[in-house]
Amino acid sequence: MLVDSHCHLDAGEFDRDRDAVVARARAAGVHQQIVPAVDAAGWPKLRDICANGEGLHAAYGLHPMYLDAHRDEHLMQLREWIEREKPVAVGECGLDYFVEGLDHERQQFFFEGQLQLAREFGLPVIVHARRAVDAVIASIRRTGSLRGVVHSFSGSEEQARQLWREGFMIGLGGPVTYDRAQRLRRLVASMPLEHLLLETDSPDQPDAGIRGQRNEPERLAEVLRIIAQLRNESEDDIAKATTDNARRLFRLDA
Repeated sequence: MLVDSHCHLDAGEFDRDRDAVVARARAAGVHQQIVPAVDAAGWPKLRDICANGEGLHAAYGLHPMYLDAHRDEHLMQLREWIEREKPVAVGECGLDYFVEGLDHERQQFFFEGQLQLAREFGLPVIVHARRAVDAVIASIRRTGSLRGVVHSFSGSEEQARQLWREGFMIGLGGPVTYDRAQRLRRLVASMPLEHLLLETDSPDQPDAGIRGQRNEPERLAEVLRIIAQLRNESEDDIAKATTDNARRLFRLDA
């Protein structure tokens, strides 16, 4: 009973075979998926997909890489969507200092606006932090009283510890399956299990076994296998702990 804590099942790459993708995931033991949004235009499609699929949970937000699509009024619209649709999280939101041309101040405006909404509604945040982990931590601390996950974590062990102290988890997926990801592998081998979530980030970030191909939620089982090997623990133990973490963070049982 695995939870894919980050999967863009609403992406166009899945339009032709979405039902089959969900069926394959369930056959592989992935019974629940958190599906975060990237821009306001995509919220209705995401809502409908999650409403019509068992075990699919919507999160609504404004992704920093889609900055050109965001408008100030989208934050007010996001408040309305949260009130009406009762998502499990706010996101995907965050900061991206890797992609050139994404204005840092504008990113910060939307990120902090979403953090405020998450705090107001008592929801976790799903955070994108690429070459911006320190700035993300600073924003989390300024806002206060937050919980959530930094997905596809790529920071240092010290940054991870700072996030744990703030009540955040880290999400790991396909990148940890590559031999060259030594820093990630060292982190997952020794980190406290209560702070770990498993994810695929489908259709992106394929694991080493499907390098260059479309990723999908069924591949979460491969992420689990590699992490269990790195920790020298059983897959069942890792599965139970990370599923419990996801249920607790996103309040799935409620």
